[in-house]
Amino acid sequence: MLAGCTPQGEETSTQIDSIADAIAIDADGSALGSVRFPTSCTADAQPLLERGLALLHHMNYIKARNTFLQATDIDAECAIAYWGAAMTHVHPLWPDTILPEAQVSGQELLNKAADAKHTSDRELAYINALQGYYRENNRSEIERLRAFEDGWAVAHESNPQDLEASLFYALALTSTAAPSDKTYANQKIAGAIAENVKAEIPQHPGAHHYIIHAYDNPVLAENALETARHYDEVAPENTHALHMTSHIFTRRGLWPESITYNRRAANAALDRTPAGEVSIHYLHALDYLAYAFLQQANDAEASEVLNELAALEAPFQNHAANAYAFAAIPVRLGLDRRDWELASQSTPRSPDTIQWDQYPHLVAIPEFARALGSARQGDFATAEEAISELVVLEEQAEAMNSAYPWGLQVAIQKTTAEAWLAFEQGDQDKALNLMSRAAKMEASTDKNPITPAEVLPARELYGDMLLETGNYADARTEYEATLDRSPNRFYSLYGAGRAAELDDDMETAAKYYQQLLENCPDPSGDRPQLVQREIFSDENRIYRKDITNNNIVNG
Repeated sequence: MLAGCTPQGEETSTQIDSIADAIAIDADGSALGSVRFPTSCTADAQPLLERGLALLHHMNYIKARNTFLQATDIDAECAIAYWGAAMTHVHPLWPDTILPEAQVSGQELLNKAADAKHTSDRELAYINALQGYYRENNRSEIERLRAFEDGWAVAHESNPQDLEASLFYALALTSTAAPSDKTYANQKIAGAIAENVKAEIPQHPGAHHYIIHAYDNPVLAENALETARHYDEVAPENTHALHMTSHIFTRRGLWPESITYNRRAANAALDRTPAGEVSIHYLHALDYLAYAFLQQANDAEASEVLNELAALEAPFQNHAANAYAFAAIPVRLGLDRRDWELASQSTPRSPDTIQWDQYPHLVAIPEFARALGSARQGDFATAEEAISELVVLEEQAEAMNSAYPWGLQVAIQKTTAEAWLAFEQGDQDKALNLMSRAAKMEASTDKNPITPAEVLPARELYGDMLLETGNYADARTEYEATLDRSPNRFYSLYGAGRAAELDDDMETAAKYYQQLLENCPDPSGDRPQLVQREIFSDENRIYRKDITNNNIVNG
């Protein structure tokens, strides 16, 4: 009520700081967290504005847009409601880019916001902060996001006590962080801002969400673990809030927690969108779920996720997250289990109801699996055909208007496939050089938030090649580097143990095999890497060198 009664044009930073926090409530009555959002609009519109803001922070963009527009139905002069609707077209950390029709709609909404009578200096600062993103249509997405960052920097610096503006600045900083920056400078600043807001408003949805995104990298992930374990308390029924926790669980290799929260997220997203489409939040959760099951060697449950995916009926939201799940989940079941026959059977552009021409970087995923699986089985003609497709897809991905270097990701896949084709054709020197190049390219960047991990890390595959050529110490180095980036990956744990074993370092082998077994408490499926690894993990750990490799591997 206090928020709704703020005198028009008379807000001060002191008033913002002292106003009561509002608990935002979704349309179904579920909690969305607490926000601090005084506005110049009518009291009847205020609850919708708070709901819209909370949904915006949760990145439930469609619901947020509908909510803000409902507020304009109640108060047609509510400037901040038009601003909020325009904000929902901007997806700073998502793998999509704004569509031409959304550019037009967003600018029209901002024009209405600027002309509306119910406004204030602070609300005009929000409108101005967003104008930079929409201004000039012929810019790249990263140029738009940098303008977005500049706008929110001004809003934040002009009124640092405005916690909502601070959070949008934190979001913008994370969105413009260079994937190659291994100091994570932007992310550290963004995380600190969001932590300060969380300290003041412990149930704030944006503070939780942006802490997780800021620290969603190998170096900083531990800093977000406590936040991840409490985000569901902020919005217990919100699908994206439930899923976001698993970004950190995945970074730390905490598979049981990732499974629990992604199943909850998928269940919460079962209802279709207002347009009757399968939600991106549902498929996004399924991908993370399948990945976690595979790292536990729980192949039966991973296969059930694939069955769940295959049973879905169109229409699907036309979004990169849906396309990614359809491309990646079937491929993971082949690649993560080193089932080269299954990998070679990967089918690009399936299902045909997805608009695949928009996503060359995602069409590349099953082509990569097809190339690698075929090469490893000696089907060189199919491997060469798939590599030729990757050459074209790399060019198309490079030309995309994206803030993330998808062309580089396809280049890594192409180079990896070329390496294994050369390896299987007997040219080890060429193969090792190509695989080393792919691993270095991968190390120069980071995964996109759309994926729990690369469908098969280049450094892990480089470790495989080094292992097969007898370079055990170097192989172990590559596996351990993969584990630094993706802790508790099944095959890197196995590979590091196997490399140590073959290098006669039985104590290190035992350490990795013990971790592997603890990671897989209930395996289901044929994983030969687990056979007899317990020989290293009993209480009388055996390190005798006279135990033959045959005994260790085959029992």
